[in-house]
Amino acid sequence: MTGNGGTAGPGASVPGAGGLDARLVVERGAFRLDVTLTAAPGEVVALLGPNGAGKTTALRALAGLVPLSEGHLRLDGAELDRTPPESRPVGVVFQDYLLFPHLSALDNVAFGPRCRGAGKARARAQAAAWLDRMGLSEHAAAKPRRLSGGQAQRVALARALAVRPRLLLLDEPLAALDARTRLEVRARLRRHLADFEAVAVLVTHDPLDAMVLADRLVVVEDGHVVQEGTPSRIARHPRTDYVARLVGLNLYRGRAEGRTVRLDDGPAITAAEELTGRVFVAFPPGAVTVHRDRPTGSGARNLWRCEVAGLETHGDRIRVDLTGGFPLAADLTAVAAAELDLHPGAVVWATVEAARTHAYRD
Repeated sequence: MTGNGGTAGPGASVPGAGGLDARLVVERGAFRLDVTLTAAPGEVVALLGPNGAGKTTALRALAGLVPLSEGHLRLDGAELDRTPPESRPVGVVFQDYLLFPHLSALDNVAFGPRCRGAGKARARAQAAAWLDRMGLSEHAAAKPRRLSGGQAQRVALARALAVRPRLLLLDEPLAALDARTRLEVRARLRRHLADFEAVAVLVTHDPLDAMVLADRLVVVEDGHVVQEGTPSRIARHPRTDYVARLVGLNLYRGRAEGRTVRLDDGPAITAAEELTGRVFVAFPPGAVTVHRDRPTGSGARNLWRCEVAGLETHGDRIRVDLTGGFPLAADLTAVAAAELDLHPGAVVWATVEAARTHAYRD
């Protein structure tokens, strides 16, 4: 998904050349963030990572709320390193939205244009146009306490866009919503981002938000980029344990000789691909079949004796954590888990078809 070719919103600016070019180095005590980010106009980039990885620090550095220790920040070719936050062509949607409680939805949205020098009438006209686009015209006079979570999120987005930013920053924009509202607002936000002609950077820990909203994912761990690429590529080829858990895959490292991969900390696995040298090997928990007795006559090449370490509900499935020669996750139906009488400590056998086990270069 990109915003190129979309229709411009109220007051939208014509995209310039360059987009975002940044190396963000921030040192805070023992923590060091060192992240390089680039994005073209019309591109949505999602920063993903575990808590404490540095995602929000990177976002605050882009907004000018945290000074850079080193590096650079250029937007459409202009240096922003020393530009005060209030003078940057940047719009921000915070996790808790930070709407002014004493102002109406209309005046919340008009606040930005007023700060940029627009007269009251012009600022309110721009705000009204944005609220109309967000489907909120009938709530223009409402104070934030009268708005639902989804409505407040859209007002916050309208406020950020009303200043005609060349960089839109979204900090966990759906985190405060319940599951049902989140589904609807995510779809609306996708449409608005598709029409946005500048750069958007989204911080989230939710893989679904990232996969649906972003053109490209940048995964940050311990202050550094560990993987980046399109959502589909990262989902197919995770390169760290965190990313594998994020996209729901069992992931291991080892050395391949043909279709056999000898794991660094475990047994050999037969994969679908023929490779030589260092590789990753991955397969989904749904590809794992669990048996109470050792299968006979199946000819399964990937067969391991395991012990149940734990069980938990995972969507409409039961996620079974297995230990033995190596850690392994299996997804079973509730009926299958009950019929197998699974419980922590139970000894089982696990199999995976080689055709569902994929190896790729380390």
